[in-house]
Amino acid sequence: MRVPDYISPIVAYRIWRWHATGLLSLNGEPWVPGRPLAAHCKACGREAVGGRVVRVAHDSPHFGCSCGVYASKSLDHLRSSRLFDLGVSGEVFLWGLTVEHERGFRSQFAYPKSLHLPPDSLPVTLAEIEFRLRSLVQYRCDISIAHDGGNIPLWRKESGLEAAGLDFLLGRSKEWYARRRQERTLTPGDRVAIIGRSIAVVEQVDATQVHAVLWNKGRLRIDRKDILWDEQNTRWEASPHACGESNGKAA
Repeated sequence: MRVPDYISPIVAYRIWRWHATGLLSLNGEPWVPGRPLAAHCKACGREAVGGRVVRVAHDSPHFGCSCGVYASKSLDHLRSSRLFDLGVSGEVFLWGLTVEHERGFRSQFAYPKSLHLPPDSLPVTLAEIEFRLRSLVQYRCDISIAHDGGNIPLWRKESGLEAAGLDFLLGRSKEWYARRRQERTLTPGDRVAIIGRSIAVVEQVDATQVHAVLWNKGRLRIDRKDILWDEQNTRWEASPHACGESNGKAA
């Protein structure tokens, strides 16, 4: 039986790993931007030739082998598999020699048609997102965010960034920062580094001020707006100029 040779591309579905340099197959095979991925058999059979066993190469894909570029006929089938959470999903063009199976294909050539990014695969800040997207934009295909069973356009190959995707990411960033602020609300017992001076322990927090005590029992009154979280040092900090003396224990 002859393997069909498809001239017009088939559109199918697959999963990629997203590396800093671009897309990788789940087995680590790099997909080079602007260049079709060509299948090559890495497990060719052996035959007896002239009294000795030699390695016999064949075109990929081959009916009697498992070689070829894999893709599924259905995105729903991918969603139901354990592979779906391993990377970036999307559509892929397949052409050349192709073996059709019940649920998918093995083809000779392939190239990404569109990519759907899980939200948790994207950083929080827009600067970081832009940096990560550079490795995908070079494939010249549409990019969207997979969300609630649908796709939100993020990048169009002809026009660049899409407003809908940016709005979604901005909203997600605001929610993330709001949660972080809640997680980092000053409470009694927290420590505040008074830069160049000492560490103070929070005794009481009200709507506008924080009352804290130093190791030498000196008491401070600090406006809440003057106490900032330092991400690098993972601690609360305040300038000594922002601290006022507090008489007696805070009521």
